[in-house]
Amino acid sequence: MASEFDLIARYFKRPAPAGMLGVGDDCALFGVPPGMQVATSTDLLIEGRHFFPDVDPRALGHKALAVNVSDLAAMGARPIGCLLGLALPTVAPDWLQAFSTGFHALAAESGCPLIGGDTTGSTLGVAISVTVFGAVAADRALRRDGARPGDLVWVSGALGAADIAYRLLSGQMPADAGLLAATRDALEWPRPRYALGQALAGVASAAIDISDGLLQDLGHVLDASGVGAQLRFADLPVAPGLDGVDPARLRHALLGGGDVYELCFTAAPERADAVRDAAARAGVAVTAIGCITSAAGLVVLGRDGQPEADLPRGFDHFSTP
Repeated sequence: MASEFDLIARYFKRPAPAGMLGVGDDCALFGVPPGMQVATSTDLLIEGRHFFPDVDPRALGHKALAVNVSDLAAMGARPIGCLLGLALPTVAPDWLQAFSTGFHALAAESGCPLIGGDTTGSTLGVAISVTVFGAVAADRALRRDGARPGDLVWVSGALGAADIAYRLLSGQMPADAGLLAATRDALEWPRPRYALGQALAGVASAAIDISDGLLQDLGHVLDASGVGAQLRFADLPVAPGLDGVDPARLRHALLGGGDVYELCFTAAPERADAVRDAAARAGVAVTAIGCITSAAGLVVLGRDGQPEADLPRGFDHFSTP
Protein backbone atom coordinates (compact mmCIF):
# COMPACT_ATOMS: atom_id res chain seq x y z
CA MET A 1 0.00 0.00 0.00
CA ALA A 2 1.25 3.49 -0.85
CA SER A 3 2.55 5.55 2.06
CA GLU A 4 1.33 9.05 2.88
CA PHE A 5 4.44 10.46 1.21
CA ASP A 6 3.95 8.34 -1.92
CA LEU A 7 0.37 9.61 -2.12
CA ILE A 8 1.50 13.24 -1.88
CA ALA A 9 4.27 12.77 -4.44
CA ARG A 10 2.04 10.94 -6.93
CA TYR A 11 -1.13 13.00 -6.81
CA PHE A 12 -0.35 16.42 -5.38
CA LYS A 13 3.29 17.43 -5.85
CA ARG A 14 3.86 19.77 -8.77
CA PRO A 15 6.82 22.03 -9.60
CA ALA A 16 6.45 25.31 -7.70
CA PRO A 17 6.37 28.56 -9.67
CA ALA A 18 9.59 30.56 -9.81
CA GLY A 19 10.40 32.24 -6.52
CA MET A 20 8.27 29.85 -4.45
CA LEU A 21 9.04 26.78 -2.37
CA GLY A 22 6.15 24.37 -2.64
CA VAL A 23 5.20 20.82 -1.66
CA GLY A 24 8.02 18.82 -0.06
CA ASP A 25 9.38 20.94 2.79
CA ASP A 26 8.20 21.86 6.29
CA CYS A 27 6.71 25.12 5.07
CA ALA A 28 5.90 26.71 1.76
CA LEU A 29 7.64 29.97 0.92
CA PHE A 30 6.22 32.72 -1.26
CA GLY A 31 6.68 36.45 -1.68
CA VAL A 32 4.23 39.30 -2.02
CA PRO A 33 4.90 42.20 -4.43
CA PRO A 34 5.84 45.50 -2.75
CA GLY A 35 2.82 47.54 -1.70
CA MET A 36 0.55 44.51 -1.58
CA GLN A 37 -1.11 42.75 1.33
CA VAL A 38 -1.73 39.02 1.76
CA ALA A 39 -5.38 37.97 1.55
CA THR A 40 -6.08 34.52 2.97
CA SER A 41 -9.13 32.37 3.57
CA THR A 42 -9.88 28.75 4.50
CA ASP A 43 -12.87 26.45 4.09
CA LEU A 44 -13.80 22.95 5.23
CA LEU A 45 -15.82 20.51 3.13
CA ILE A 46 -17.19 17.50 4.98
CA GLU A 47 -18.69 14.42 3.31
CA GLY A 48 -22.43 14.29 3.94
CA ARG A 49 -22.53 17.96 4.92
CA HIS A 50 -21.06 19.80 1.95
CA PHE A 51 -21.03 17.10 -0.72
CA PHE A 52 -22.74 13.81 -1.45
CA PRO A 53 -20.65 10.62 -1.04
CA ASP A 54 -21.15 9.68 -4.71
CA VAL A 55 -20.10 13.04 -6.15
CA ASP A 56 -17.74 12.95 -9.13
CA PRO A 57 -14.31 13.27 -7.44
CA ARG A 58 -13.02 15.44 -10.29
CA ALA A 59 -15.85 17.89 -9.64
CA LEU A 60 -15.13 17.70 -5.90
CA GLY A 61 -11.47 18.57 -6.47
CA HIS A 62 -12.54 21.56 -8.55
CA LYS A 63 -15.12 22.76 -6.04
CA ALA A 64 -12.81 22.34 -3.02
CA LEU A 65 -10.53 24.98 -4.53
CA ALA A 66 -13.25 27.04 -6.22
CA VAL A 67 -15.08 27.96 -3.01
CA ASN A 68 -11.84 29.36 -1.61
CA VAL A 69 -10.73 31.20 -4.75
CA SER A 70 -14.20 32.77 -4.65
CA ASP A 71 -13.26 34.36 -1.32
CA LEU A 72 -10.18 35.89 -2.93
CA ALA A 73 -12.40 37.19 -5.73
CA ALA A 74 -14.65 38.90 -3.19
CA MET A 75 -11.62 40.82 -1.89
CA GLY A 76 -10.34 41.72 -5.35
CA ALA A 77 -7.19 39.69 -4.69
CA ARG A 78 -4.99 37.91 -7.20
CA PRO A 79 -4.46 34.24 -6.24
CA ILE A 80 -0.91 33.28 -5.20
CA GLY A 81 -1.14 29.69 -3.95
CA CYS A 82 -3.02 27.27 -1.72
CA LEU A 83 -2.70 24.56 0.91
CA LEU A 84 -4.73 21.33 0.92
CA GLY A 85 -5.62 19.21 3.93
CA LEU A 86 -7.19 15.87 3.04
CA ALA A 87 -8.56 13.20 5.40
CA LEU A 88 -9.42 9.90 3.68
CA PRO A 89 -11.08 6.70 4.96
CA THR A 90 -9.18 4.68 2.34
CA VAL A 91 -6.56 5.27 -0.33
CA ALA A 92 -8.41 4.80 -3.63
CA PRO A 93 -6.09 5.55 -6.58
CA ASP A 94 -8.85 6.20 -9.12
CA TRP A 95 -10.62 8.59 -6.73
CA LEU A 96 -7.38 10.40 -5.92
CA GLN A 97 -6.41 10.70 -9.59
CA ALA A 98 -9.76 12.25 -10.47
CA PHE A 99 -9.84 14.53 -7.41
CA SER A 100 -6.32 15.81 -7.98
CA THR A 101 -7.00 16.33 -11.69
CA GLY A 102 -9.98 18.57 -10.92
CA PHE A 103 -8.07 20.42 -8.22
CA HIS A 104 -4.94 21.05 -10.30
CA ALA A 105 -6.94 22.10 -13.38
CA LEU A 106 -8.56 25.00 -11.52
CA ALA A 107 -5.28 25.76 -9.74
CA ALA A 108 -3.58 26.22 -13.11
CA GLU A 109 -6.48 28.18 -14.59
CA SER A 110 -6.75 30.61 -11.66
CA GLY A 111 -3.01 30.94 -10.94
CA CYS A 112 -3.40 29.38 -7.48
CA PRO A 113 -0.90 26.47 -7.37
CA LEU A 114 -0.86 23.91 -4.57
CA ILE A 115 2.20 24.68 -2.43
CA GLY A 116 1.67 22.52 0.66
CA GLY A 117 -0.76 20.75 2.95
CA ASP A 118 -1.34 17.51 4.82
CA THR A 119 -2.96 14.10 4.40
CA THR A 120 -4.29 11.78 7.08
CA GLY A 121 -6.63 8.86 7.63
CA SER A 122 -10.27 9.36 8.57
CA THR A 123 -12.83 7.18 10.32
CA LEU A 124 -15.76 9.46 9.44
CA GLY A 125 -15.64 9.94 5.69
CA VAL A 126 -13.75 12.39 3.50
CA ALA A 127 -12.83 15.80 4.94
CA ILE A 128 -11.18 18.52 2.88
CA SER A 129 -9.61 21.76 4.07
CA VAL A 130 -8.23 24.31 1.62
CA THR A 131 -6.44 27.54 2.53
CA VAL A 132 -5.78 30.11 -0.18
CA PHE A 133 -3.41 33.06 -0.34
CA GLY A 134 -3.76 36.09 -2.57
CA ALA A 135 -2.23 39.51 -3.08
CA VAL A 136 -4.12 42.79 -3.17
CA ALA A 137 -3.07 46.43 -2.97
CA ALA A 138 -3.76 47.72 0.53
CA ASP A 139 -5.90 50.62 -0.68
CA ARG A 140 -7.84 48.60 -3.28
CA ALA A 141 -9.07 45.57 -1.33
CA LEU A 142 -12.81 44.99 -1.64
CA ARG A 143 -14.25 44.78 1.87
CA ARG A 144 -17.69 44.37 3.38
CA ASP A 145 -17.72 47.73 5.15
CA GLY A 146 -17.58 50.11 2.20
CA ALA A 147 -21.20 50.26 1.00
CA ARG A 148 -22.73 53.74 1.13
CA PRO A 149 -26.31 55.05 0.75
CA GLY A 150 -27.13 55.54 -2.92
CA ASP A 151 -24.77 52.81 -4.13
CA LEU A 152 -26.22 50.32 -6.59
CA VAL A 153 -26.30 46.65 -5.59
CA TRP A 154 -25.00 44.30 -8.29
CA VAL A 155 -24.71 40.56 -8.70
CA SER A 156 -22.63 38.58 -11.17
CA GLY A 157 -23.85 35.65 -13.23
CA ALA A 158 -27.22 34.09 -12.43
CA LEU A 159 -28.97 32.73 -9.36
CA GLY A 160 -31.04 29.73 -8.37
CA ALA A 161 -29.56 26.75 -10.21
CA ALA A 162 -27.27 25.39 -7.48
CA ASP A 163 -30.04 25.33 -4.89
CA ILE A 164 -32.44 23.55 -7.24
CA ALA A 165 -29.78 20.94 -8.05
CA TYR A 166 -29.18 20.35 -4.35
CA ARG A 167 -32.90 19.93 -3.68
CA LEU A 168 -33.18 17.41 -6.52
CA LEU A 169 -30.14 15.38 -5.44
CA SER A 170 -31.20 15.35 -1.80
CA GLY A 171 -34.72 14.18 -2.61
CA GLN A 172 -36.41 17.40 -1.46
CA MET A 173 -37.86 17.80 -4.95
CA PRO A 174 -39.35 15.09 -7.19
CA ALA A 175 -36.87 13.51 -9.58
CA ASP A 176 -36.58 15.47 -12.82
CA ALA A 177 -33.72 14.39 -15.08
CA GLY A 178 -34.02 17.38 -17.40
CA LEU A 179 -34.02 19.92 -14.59
CA LEU A 180 -31.09 18.21 -12.90
CA ALA A 181 -29.10 18.23 -16.13
CA ALA A 182 -29.75 21.97 -16.45
CA THR A 183 -28.65 22.80 -12.91
CA ARG A 184 -26.11 20.24 -11.68
CA ASP A 185 -23.01 21.97 -13.03
CA ALA A 186 -23.88 25.10 -11.07
CA LEU A 187 -23.73 23.07 -7.85
CA GLU A 188 -20.75 20.83 -8.57
CA TRP A 189 -18.63 23.02 -10.90
CA PRO A 190 -18.95 26.60 -9.58
CA ARG A 191 -16.92 29.23 -11.43
CA PRO A 192 -15.15 31.56 -8.98
CA ARG A 193 -15.17 35.12 -10.33
CA TYR A 194 -11.51 35.92 -9.64
CA ALA A 195 -11.04 37.92 -12.86
CA LEU A 196 -14.11 40.03 -12.09
CA GLY A 197 -13.03 40.59 -8.50
CA GLN A 198 -9.65 41.92 -9.60
CA ALA A 199 -11.27 44.10 -12.26
CA LEU A 200 -13.65 45.58 -9.66
CA ALA A 201 -10.87 46.54 -7.23
CA GLY A 202 -10.95 50.33 -7.05
CA VAL A 203 -14.38 50.41 -8.70
CA ALA A 204 -16.74 48.63 -6.30
CA SER A 205 -17.27 50.00 -2.81
CA ALA A 206 -17.95 46.63 -1.09
CA ALA A 207 -18.23 42.98 -2.10
CA ILE A 208 -18.96 39.48 -0.85
CA ASP A 209 -19.28 36.10 -2.50
CA ILE A 210 -22.64 34.36 -2.28
CA SER A 211 -22.04 31.09 -0.45
CA ASP A 212 -24.99 30.99 1.98
CA GLY A 213 -27.69 32.84 0.05
CA LEU A 214 -28.08 36.30 -1.50
CA LEU A 215 -30.04 37.88 1.35
CA GLN A 216 -27.88 36.43 4.10
CA ASP A 217 -24.58 37.34 2.47
CA LEU A 218 -25.71 40.80 1.40
CA GLY A 219 -26.87 41.21 5.00
CA HIS A 220 -23.26 40.81 6.15
CA VAL A 221 -22.29 43.74 3.92
CA LEU A 222 -25.14 45.84 5.28
CA ASP A 223 -24.21 45.07 8.89
CA ALA A 224 -20.53 45.85 8.31
CA SER A 225 -21.34 49.08 6.49
CA GLY A 226 -24.13 50.27 8.80
CA VAL A 227 -26.63 50.65 5.96
CA GLY A 228 -29.73 48.98 4.51
CA ALA A 229 -30.77 47.92 1.03
CA GLN A 230 -33.78 47.71 -1.24
CA LEU A 231 -33.80 45.00 -3.92
CA ARG A 232 -36.16 44.45 -6.85
CA PHE A 233 -37.19 40.81 -7.16
CA ALA A 234 -38.06 41.23 -10.84
CA ASP A 235 -34.47 42.27 -11.59
CA LEU A 236 -32.80 39.17 -10.13
CA PRO A 237 -30.93 37.24 -12.85
CA VAL A 238 -32.51 33.77 -13.02
CA ALA A 239 -30.33 30.89 -14.20
CA PRO A 240 -31.37 29.27 -17.49
CA GLY A 241 -33.43 26.11 -17.34
CA LEU A 242 -35.58 27.03 -14.34
CA ASP A 243 -38.80 27.65 -16.26
CA GLY A 244 -41.58 25.62 -14.71
CA VAL A 245 -40.06 25.43 -11.22
CA ASP A 246 -42.69 26.05 -8.53
CA PRO A 247 -42.69 29.84 -7.88
CA ALA A 248 -42.26 29.45 -4.12
CA ARG A 249 -39.34 27.05 -4.60
CA LEU A 250 -37.76 29.36 -7.17
CA ARG A 251 -38.18 32.38 -4.88
CA HIS A 252 -36.32 30.58 -2.11
CA ALA A 253 -33.58 29.47 -4.52
CA LEU A 254 -33.02 33.02 -5.76
CA LEU A 255 -33.10 34.80 -2.41
CA GLY A 256 -31.87 32.14 0.03
CA GLY A 257 -30.15 29.44 -1.99
CA GLY A 258 -26.47 28.83 -1.20
CA ASP A 259 -23.51 27.39 -3.09
CA VAL A 260 -23.79 30.16 -5.68
CA TYR A 261 -20.25 31.61 -5.58
CA GLU A 262 -21.24 34.64 -7.60
CA LEU A 263 -20.18 38.08 -6.40
CA CYS A 264 -22.63 40.52 -4.81
CA PHE A 265 -21.13 44.00 -4.74
CA THR A 266 -21.97 47.66 -4.45
CA ALA A 267 -20.76 50.67 -6.39
CA ALA A 268 -21.65 54.34 -6.68
CA PRO A 269 -24.17 55.04 -9.49
CA GLU A 270 -21.61 57.11 -11.38
CA ARG A 271 -19.36 54.03 -11.55
CA ALA A 272 -21.96 51.97 -13.42
CA ASP A 273 -20.11 52.22 -16.72
CA ALA A 274 -16.86 51.24 -15.00
CA VAL A 275 -18.64 48.24 -13.48
CA ARG A 276 -19.91 47.14 -16.87
CA ASP A 277 -16.46 47.64 -18.40
CA ALA A 278 -14.87 45.52 -15.63
CA ALA A 279 -17.46 42.81 -16.22
CA ALA A 280 -16.84 42.86 -19.97
CA ARG A 281 -13.09 42.50 -19.46
CA ALA A 282 -13.72 39.57 -17.12
CA GLY A 283 -16.23 37.98 -19.48
CA VAL A 284 -18.94 37.86 -16.81
CA ALA A 285 -22.50 39.22 -16.92
CA VAL A 286 -23.50 41.58 -14.09
CA THR A 287 -26.94 42.87 -13.12
CA ALA A 288 -28.00 45.82 -10.97
CA ILE A 289 -30.64 44.48 -8.57
CA GLY A 290 -31.26 47.35 -6.15
CA CYS A 291 -29.69 50.10 -4.12
CA ILE A 292 -28.20 50.82 -0.71
CA THR A 293 -30.33 52.87 1.68
CA SER A 294 -29.50 54.87 4.77
CA ALA A 295 -32.31 53.18 6.71
CA ALA A 296 -31.34 49.86 8.26
CA GLY A 297 -32.93 46.65 7.02
CA LEU A 298 -33.20 44.68 3.80
CA VAL A 299 -36.35 45.13 1.73
CA VAL A 300 -37.25 43.10 -1.35
CA LEU A 301 -39.87 44.69 -3.60
CA GLY A 302 -42.09 42.15 -5.33
CA ARG A 303 -43.32 42.34 -8.89
CA ASP A 304 -46.20 44.49 -7.64
CA GLY A 305 -43.77 47.00 -6.16
CA GLN A 306 -44.71 46.14 -2.58
CA PRO A 307 -42.28 44.81 0.07
CA GLU A 308 -42.27 41.01 0.23
CA ALA A 309 -42.95 39.26 3.53
CA ASP A 310 -41.43 36.08 4.98
CA LEU A 311 -38.09 36.45 3.27
CA PRO A 312 -36.06 33.21 3.27
CA ARG A 313 -33.07 32.71 5.49
CA GLY A 314 -29.79 31.52 4.11
CA PHE A 315 -27.74 28.49 5.10
CA ASP A 316 -26.44 28.14 8.67
CA HIS A 317 -24.35 25.15 9.73
CA PHE A 318 -25.69 25.26 13.28
CA SER A 319 -29.33 26.15 12.71
CA THR A 320 -32.07 23.66 13.54
CA PRO A 321 -32.89 21.62 10.38
